[in-house]
Amino acid sequence: MSAARLWALGFGTGLAPVAPGTVATLLAWPLGWLLAGWLPVTGLLALIALLFLAGVWACSITGRELGDADHGAMVCDEIVAFLLVLAVLPRELPWQAAGFVLFRAFDIAKPPPIRHLERRYKGGFCAMFDDLLAAAYTLLVLAAAKRFLL
Repeated sequence: MSAARLWALGFGTGLAPVAPGTVATLLAWPLGWLLAGWLPVTGLLALIALLFLAGVWACSITGRELGDADHGAMVCDEIVAFLLVLAVLPRELPWQAAGFVLFRAFDIAKPPPIRHLERRYKGGFCAMFDDLLAAAYTLLVLAAAKRFLL
């Protein structure tokens, strides 16, 4: 398996027979926990940016090979986006669990403009970017919850 396909398929998590995006997000959770304990926030954000760019490259190549610009098995976008969520949230289980549930909900539901972008634009960048929007929705909801409910 090529390096591009290995990364695009989330080191094999994209091949899960059920809910590959959720499986990839579950992989990102302990990875994000470890990285957040090892890297300063700026280093973690820089790493996430590099992983995003690597994902654009990998999804562009793998999408062409698979004949689908946003094939369901390509899940590195979930990994990168959830790493971003984890980089911002407190390292506390309730916050991270809420982030996981909300991220998966937004990634699956694809509220505006996510679905529109996914239908209109194709390629590695869009495959990666739509999950960053789901991460942004997640962080906005949790920030509002913290501000107005807690």
